[in-house]
Amino acid sequence: MATPADRDRIRQSIADRLLSSLDDLVQRHRALALHGEHIGLHAELITAEVAHELAMTRSALHRHPQVRRAG
Repeated sequence: MATPADRDRIRQSIADRLLSSLDDLVQRHRALALHGEHIGLHAELITAEVAHELAMTRSALHRHPQVRRAG
């Protein structure tokens, strides 16, 4: 069984992964935004990618719930 410190490290890793993924997404889409065609499709793609990253993060966090400390 994971200790509270282990869970904290895992949850921090999950948060770091989300932030890195979102940073990568921003960089990719900034490069694509230089081309103005298909802006609606581009917005849908960004929305889908963000939704996917959030769903993966929620799933990972549910597998590693935060331990409430007594006191």
